[in-house]
Amino acid sequence: MSAINEQTVINCLDQVIDPKSGKSAVALGLIAGLVIKDGNVGFALEINPKEANEMELLRKKCEDAVFALPGVKSVSAVLTAEQAAAAPSRPQTPPQQQPAQKPEVPGVAAIVAVASGKGGVGKSTCAVNLALGLAALGLKVGMLDADVYGPSLPRMLGLKGKPQSKDGKKLIPMEKWGLKVMSMGFLVEEDTPMIWRGPMIMSALQQMVFDVDWGALDVLIVDMPPGTGDAQLTLAQKVPLAGAVIVSTPQDIALIDARKGLNMFRKVDVPVFGIIENMSYFLCPSCGERSDIFGHGGAHETAKELGVDFLGEVPLHMDIRKTSDAGTPITATEPDSAHAKIYRDLAAKVQEKIEQSLATASGPKIVIE
Repeated sequence: MSAINEQTVINCLDQVIDPKSGKSAVALGLIAGLVIKDGNVGFALEINPKEANEMELLRKKCEDAVFALPGVKSVSAVLTAEQAAAAPSRPQTPPQQQPAQKPEVPGVAAIVAVASGKGGVGKSTCAVNLALGLAALGLKVGMLDADVYGPSLPRMLGLKGKPQSKDGKKLIPMEKWGLKVMSMGFLVEEDTPMIWRGPMIMSALQQMVFDVDWGALDVLIVDMPPGTGDAQLTLAQKVPLAGAVIVSTPQDIALIDARKGLNMFRKVDVPVFGIIENMSYFLCPSCGERSDIFGHGGAHETAKELGVDFLGEVPLHMDIRKTSDAGTPITATEPDSAHAKIYRDLAAKVQEKIEQSLATASGPKIVIE
């Protein structure tokens, strides 16, 4: 099978003609964000948002043309556009009075976001072990790495390789430790920067949710990127989230940002299941002495102030760090350890919240077989 490269794809797209202008997609300067990894190809067509409907045909022609190339296993082509903000000509209906309908993800009973207001608080470590804790309770669990700029799940779960596709349209998630996993890290090299603008990131995230064959899942855990930007809003507004878990350290500066993240979810009507205080205290591996390096109890107090549940605290410990870096998460590889028990207890609380959320929405209950 021939190796596919960037120039081959560009040459192919240069043969796809836009019937309206008579020029190729390349000549029109529409092609952006081309990514190629092991026969999997992704790119965007940057268009005028007013032409989205008529450009869908060109997008499909581009996708089909590239898929026909030797060595191509799957193609993901998206339309993206940056629409300039304009003053409305008449008063707009407030979004809360006319909420947008979010499409369901086939086979997925509940989607839960694990988020933080800032980076460096150990959110991804919590997300991985929380997912494994839910799996340990008997649930079928998947994970989506939504941090397109800095995907970490491949390393943290010890996953290598690339997702396959049966039809060139839907990707089959990778599997490890009983979890189904999708990440941009499977499609690009670990040290390759993603130089994509906001609309391209938003399109890619929606495709990683809806264009993946997740199968039957009780819970899909979404490891959110830190902060409250375009990517976070896209997931909160376009994906049917059952709820969100906020991760923070006890530091005041981290808690300020955690409040921002929590308020973002509230503004888009996503229930906040609660706050986890990560790196809550340090246990010396030699003597067992406890030290409150970052302070202690700040997240508990913040949860109380904001009227949300405090789910629990996770210590700063060498074993958690080592297993995360090694791709052997502690909840999976040391299930009888004290730290694994902490994550299972957190997972049990989240499971209860999920069931409450599904019951409120009159959705299907999670059944443990």
